[in-house]
Amino acid sequence: MAFRQRVKQKMAENLLSQALLILSHSPEGSYRLLAKGFDKIAVTEQHKMIASWLCNWVAEGNPGAPWLSRVLRGLHPNVRKNYIAKTIVDIFFRNPEAFAKYKQEYGFRPPSVMMISPTMRCNYSCEGCYAANYTRDDDLPPELFDRVLNEAKELTTRFCVVLGGEPFIYKPLLDIFERHRDVPFQVYTNGSLIDEKMANRLAKLGNVAPQISIEGFREETDARRGRGAFDRAMKAMDNLRQAGCIFAFSAMVNRGNADVLTSDEFIDLMIEKGCLYGWYFLYMPIGDKADLAAMPTPEQRNQLRVAGKHFRETRPILIADFWNDAPLTAGCISGGRSYFHINHKGDVEPCIFVHFATDNIKEVPLVEALNSPFFKGLRRMQPFCYNTLRPCPIIDHPKLIRMAIQRYGACPTHEGAESLLTGEIADGLDRYAQGVKELFDPIWDREYAQWAEKWTAGMDFPEGRVETRKAGYQLTRDKAKAPITR
Repeated sequence: MAFRQRVKQKMAENLLSQALLILSHSPEGSYRLLAKGFDKIAVTEQHKMIASWLCNWVAEGNPGAPWLSRVLRGLHPNVRKNYIAKTIVDIFFRNPEAFAKYKQEYGFRPPSVMMISPTMRCNYSCEGCYAANYTRDDDLPPELFDRVLNEAKELTTRFCVVLGGEPFIYKPLLDIFERHRDVPFQVYTNGSLIDEKMANRLAKLGNVAPQISIEGFREETDARRGRGAFDRAMKAMDNLRQAGCIFAFSAMVNRGNADVLTSDEFIDLMIEKGCLYGWYFLYMPIGDKADLAAMPTPEQRNQLRVAGKHFRETRPILIADFWNDAPLTAGCISGGRSYFHINHKGDVEPCIFVHFATDNIKEVPLVEALNSPFFKGLRRMQPFCYNTLRPCPIIDHPKLIRMAIQRYGACPTHEGAESLLTGEIADGLDRYAQGVKELFDPIWDREYAQWAEKWTAGMDFPEGRVETRKAGYQLTRDKAKAPITR
């Protein structure tokens, strides 16, 4: 069964790759052909809604039409084959038999994404970052990286996000990309090491999408990352665009740069440089240098939400907002529900921001770590709230993450991580969460509740059951009161 499914997936990848190649030579009316293709492969209600929105967005005269033209004409053929085609097929063709097998055997559905930080070293010394404390001896051994990639693929998890530190400082990285050509990799990088030679190699590989970290324009970026950081990021984008790579921007929103990052001028620059999509993340007060005053206010979070909708409606770029887009994923996706994180020491963490763990891949297989009591408990609690505009257990429901960490005996994975649990940071997060609730609950009732009820109908949650109600979906009584025990 598994072999037949892999053959079907490979055939779908080849067919889609060939279709994109043909369309690149004659892109007129290409959105109609894409619409027909998506209509045939979309099975679930969510897939059909995604396909319908995307095909309408890229139709002639709509904002996404220039975006589709850039995909078809501007990307290297290997990128269309090894990244675009594989990612689309992974979304629409993940093996349902494997899902059923692992859910029956282990009680959970395999996650879609693995995040891994093979090194915490960096060539920058950004404000508030502790990467300078690490050496090459702290890096994840490459054979361990290979092992967990292979174990993830056995679980049908074939999309890998690479973080750091600065990932391209990790010397084995490009060889790992080469050995795992069947995996699309998304790499978060400051871009300083992406010269023309590097960009051309990434284009030839085709399975790597760099995400260039940026804080805004030159003033904002250099203030945090050092003089010249903005210009190096812009040069990296130029090199990637000229080589035919797919790439994106990655912007961390804080209290000081929210206005810049939500401006038309910023997004137009990212489009001009060739970004096909972009990620927005909120500043998170974690670690021993956490700063509550740097967090964007609830009002700025809403400003980001509104800006993201505006950009999608008016610009040829796909915007992803890690918090405000949580209604699309029915809330938090951590703890192996849809993704997890492995740090440079091998600790398996619920997400990139929750620096606590009970298992390490040096000691247990990946499947065992994903099915730990800690991860199972977090999945059983999800979604943490019916209003998934407030998805995050750290900044929206901090009492829940503290309870889970303490009940399951999860240990901090670096010095300072425990600041999340007590004292000034914990008290500040409780106050922040209350402010977010007061602002976002009326927005949910007014703009999202009815839509979310349709969107989540039939959605398969890893643990427990979710029912829909007038105000959106929320936990059943039994699930909400389920005790957290070892």
